[in-house]
Amino acid sequence: MSPRDDIPNLRGQDGEGSVQVHQPDDAKIEGAKVFAVYGKGGIGKSTTSSNLSAGFSMLGKRVLQIGCDPKHDSTFTLTGSLVPTVIDILKDVDFHSEELRPEDFIFDGFNGVKCVEAGGPPAGTGCGGYVVGQTVKLLKQHHLLEDTDVVIFDVLGDVVCGGFAAPLQHADRALIVTANDFDSIYAMNRIIAAVQAKSANYKVRLAGCVANRSKETDEVDRYCDTVGFNRIAHMPDLDAIRRSRLKKKTLFEMPDDEDVVQVRKEYVRLAETLWNGTEPLAPAPLPDREIFELLGFD
Repeated sequence: MSPRDDIPNLRGQDGEGSVQVHQPDDAKIEGAKVFAVYGKGGIGKSTTSSNLSAGFSMLGKRVLQIGCDPKHDSTFTLTGSLVPTVIDILKDVDFHSEELRPEDFIFDGFNGVKCVEAGGPPAGTGCGGYVVGQTVKLLKQHHLLEDTDVVIFDVLGDVVCGGFAAPLQHADRALIVTANDFDSIYAMNRIIAAVQAKSANYKVRLAGCVANRSKETDEVDRYCDTVGFNRIAHMPDLDAIRRSRLKKKTLFEMPDDEDVVQVRKEYVRLAETLWNGTEPLAPAPLPDREIFELLGFD
């Protein structure tokens, strides 16, 4: 028998040339609404995810946020600290997950939001997709998803990494955080293409985008009109958002200044929109050259 006889033929499952590791059927998240938050590095995915989790909690939902970046800073405004990662805790018990208790890796955050940081391997040494898969497996083993209404994956910004793709195997809707500038919209275009590829074989669909840290939304809206996408929220460029990160707090814990109150309302409105359900979008991402023609300047 050839050594290659045991290698499954995955051609076409996730696009030509895909080597994505597939999660087994028993690893699927059931019962909760699952959202994956995407966007280019530094665009504010963690800020958006944490305040969105807080918004869902204000609606009375039981929320679990899973940070999927090796930096493990997704949930620190919810918990007020950098919590230990799943991968580091598993290492401590030589990957014998049966030795772990829920309180070893899941932490309470603002207004009851449950927080988990998947973590990741050291740079250049492994796949983030494996870590996400192990985190979901651990949560299911401890029955921690059974009392959850909403799961939010806060995903790292690398579009080609397995850690980027793995949450799409679990999510119902993908949300893209962008800004009113060329680089952010260019990244959004590539993310749309990646999610569309996954949607051929998984239940995930695009929910829309959030214009973050942007005074205007004209360029975002022009792109959305061109490709058939929707902007479903707008978070202005407020210094209070920057200050909240420095204070390790969500916006819901900041002083009740008028601008802060307005942004809180936008996060709650976004949570309501996602909870009530969004139409599954199927935009047509543009070739790179056409992005330059649409948004470039002479």
